[in-house]
Amino acid sequence: AVWNRIIEPVAMMRKEADMLRLFPEYLKGEELFGLTVHAVLRIAESLPGVESCQNYLFRYGRHPLMELPLMINPTGCARSEPKILTHYKRPHTLNSTSMSKAYQSTFTGETNTPYSKQFVHSKSSQYRRLKTEWKNNVYLARSRIQGLGLYAAKDIEKHTMVIEYIGTIIRNEVANRREKIYEEQNRGIYMFRINNEHVIDATLTGGPARYINHSCAPNCVAEVVTFDKEDKIIIISSRRIPKGEELTYDYQFDFEDDQHKIPCHCGAWNCRKWMN
Repeated sequence: AVWNRIIEPVAMMRKEADMLRLFPEYLKGEELFGLTVHAVLRIAESLPGVESCQNYLFRYGRHPLMELPLMINPTGCARSEPKILTHYKRPHTLNSTSMSKAYQSTFTGETNTPYSKQFVHSKSSQYRRLKTEWKNNVYLARSRIQGLGLYAAKDIEKHTMVIEYIGTIIRNEVANRREKIYEEQNRGIYMFRINNEHVIDATLTGGPARYINHSCAPNCVAEVVTFDKEDKIIIISSRRIPKGEELTYDYQFDFEDDQHKIPCHCGAWNCRKWMN
């Protein structure tokens, strides 16, 4: 009906000008939007937040999209860099007070303790296994939340160390300088704050954990754990995660004013709509 307001006057003018006639009754909105073109339809079905279309029948399936190689360019292609702003302008912060409360609520079991004794005692052994077995836990693929995402390659039990967030450990001052440089280059910034003085920079030299997306209803948490007197950031499952489910955790960005808000596309039932 909306397209008819445009097509019918155009058809009338073409008829008056004795041009090739246009038949509006045979044109559909899907054709005018390009949704009958397979390439356009594939792109539309890959847009962030498309999972919220519950009544839509996907022509290319609801299953996780094909596995992709590591994305070298953070924005997908060089042509898009001058016009697309980075989604990650600030390091992920770990506030000791808020995070400790989050971990307590996440890991509280029937005994109302943050961790079971078995879990505490097995942290060292879990980390040693994680160093060699993390590739069996995850795989990288297109995310329906944002860009690329990390998925469970097998069923992951609750309280399991899934992957380590690795990168270059730098001081706060260096992180601030690098952030400005990355913004000038319009790079996606992947930083994770360990404490008040040190930050892990995974922008140029990082592992797949940097592709884990934010969710307002996450299935993982990020925890700073000390091994051999070194602080490590470990992604730990907060519940049982079935094979093929995307891994997510709460970025816990600081709240910003409306001008610097970052939209959230997690699609969770309790989505806050904004990441900061």
